[in-house]
Amino acid sequence: MGAGVMKSGGGGSGRRRRGRRGGAQPMSEINVTPFVDVMLVLLIIFMVAAPLLTVGVPVELPKTAASALPSETEEPLTVTLTADGVVMIQNTEVDRGDLVNRLRAIAVERSDDRVFLRADGAASYAEVAEVMGALNAGGFSSIGLVTDIGGPALDGTGN
Repeated sequence: MGAGVMKSGGGGSGRRRRGRRGGAQPMSEINVTPFVDVMLVLLIIFMVAAPLLTVGVPVELPKTAASALPSETEEPLTVTLTADGVVMIQNTEVDRGDLVNRLRAIAVERSDDRVFLRADGAASYAEVAEVMGALNAGGFSSIGLVTDIGGPALDGTGN
């Protein structure tokens, strides 16, 4: 795939060379163009497929003007509160009475005390505050509220 034949330039000396006669030498360069092409195609495939790998519970998140948080090394723990009051840890539905115990068990295994709360915009403030209290009692002191971008800002800019 990478070897070819290269003609040697004619020297005017007329001396005899050792080894081969005829002046053809093998070319020992590697052609990296196919490798680069394959890598670019794979990069594009992963860039398109990565957002599709994020699965979650369908909730109508409220829109705000806040920017996204930086990414982390550990997969973030996500607690979801749906419009009808169902609480889910990642994609598993959890009974409200068992929520604090489950969170304590998860907190022991994790190195990061951050948790993201995805609350449906139709959920009442009391329900959101109740889940936030359970998160705090479960050992998670850093709670991030997940919202959609593009919402109104308090300074009048935005939608």
